[in-house]
Amino acid sequence: MRKLVLAALLLAFVVVILGAYTRLTDAGLGCPDWPGCYGFLHVPMHDEHVELAEAAFPERPVEAHKAWNEMIHRYFAGALGLVILAIFLISLIKRAHHRPLKLPFLLVGLVTFQAMLGMWTVTMNLMPLVVMGHLLGGFTVLSCLFLLLLRLTPYRIPGGDPGLRRLAGFALLGLLIVIGQIALGGWVSANYAALACTELPVCETNWLQRLDLPGAYSVVAADNYEFGTHDYDERMTMHIMHRFGALLTFVYLCWFASRLYKAASSSLFRKLAVVLVLVLGLQVALGVGNVVFSLPIAIAVAHNAVGACLLLTLVMINYTLLRKT
Repeated sequence: MRKLVLAALLLAFVVVILGAYTRLTDAGLGCPDWPGCYGFLHVPMHDEHVELAEAAFPERPVEAHKAWNEMIHRYFAGALGLVILAIFLISLIKRAHHRPLKLPFLLVGLVTFQAMLGMWTVTMNLMPLVVMGHLLGGFTVLSCLFLLLLRLTPYRIPGGDPGLRRLAGFALLGLLIVIGQIALGGWVSANYAALACTELPVCETNWLQRLDLPGAYSVVAADNYEFGTHDYDERMTMHIMHRFGALLTFVYLCWFASRLYKAASSSLFRKLAVVLVLVLGLQVALGVGNVVFSLPIAIAVAHNAVGACLLLTLVMINYTLLRKT
């Protein structure tokens, strides 16, 4: 069971990376229908298939490279859904052997809703609220799988650390801050605002006078949201808020990691504190790299992947602080 959950966790991590790559290559509508692609279960490649596809969707000519990016993401996501269903069925059959059942049941519901969000992403033409929800759903599935893996791992909290329990509330707050920062990043990505500011540390001249918070976080009605519908001031505001969120996240997690390290008498919590700082530092460096190098695909995808690692680190710290046995 533990090996199957580990396989699902690795697969979910791949799906998160592929989802980021799909967004960053503007391939979210590489296939204008769902769950297939131009009416096929694969990307139309032969001339006759391409003709049929473009006749059915004349407003969107076939771009094979974008379509493949989208379909590969769907194939891996579909495989992940099947593995999660298998985990739930095994847990249901072996519930008498004290197998966790609530988390697998939750995961089935999450992955089903995630599939619906994937469908709405296409049918609603990349509506930012749906795209951000799809991103958060992927991170939620990943976190729940990791939590299930921890639940299946037999270990005890090291003794002699009574003060660590008092840090549980701060750890939970850190987790919520990271989730909020991921949501801010998802909103930036969904609205094509990653390059709205190309200078450091904040943005171009007169940015403070151009802030537009109500406009930046409004839902604009449009037939198609591809390449964004917000104006420059609104996108700039999204980008700046993500940077401010990154600063808050960095300062708080560095403070929390120092508290965790000082309070711990066991190597486990000290290692977790060090890992938290290292992952956090790498994430900040990648964020700066996105600005300095104008959003190269490799760095942007790595920024999503390390963000997932940061989230899982906080999940593990919270779980380890709260677990009694």
